[in-house]
Amino acid sequence: MNTAQEHTESVVVTLTGCSSEDADAVFRALGRAYPSDRDETEVPRHVSEGHATVWTTTFDVSHPRGKAEPVRLAAPVTVEMQGGYWAVDRMKEMLATSFDVEEEGMAAGDQEKDVQLRLTSGIHQ
Repeated sequence: MNTAQEHTESVVVTLTGCSSEDADAVFRALGRAYPSDRDETEVPRHVSEGHATVWTTTFDVSHPRGKAEPVRLAAPVTVEMQGGYWAVDRMKEMLATSFDVEEEGMAAGDQEKDVQLRLTSGIHQ
């Protein structure tokens, strides 16, 4: 039997290759839908100019909070999601309501999978 309690419900989300403003837009969109280990007032910042910055947050997809809306991004954002199959699929569906989503890769294990996505603006003029 497959119940919600049997699913791994946490998804680790890592953002790279984007501005701090776009990272904030993605994390805020996810935060409207799911609780996370990130404080709502926390804003991503570049630690050192000229070096790659990686932002990571863990979300719990077992208790959705709200409906996602389209979000504007200034440039594409690279997203890596790692977690149980059910949880990653659920988060990918949510991201598709806010952004244009292109899957760039996936690695699967027995209990978890790792998905690489490219997000672009979900608002078109």
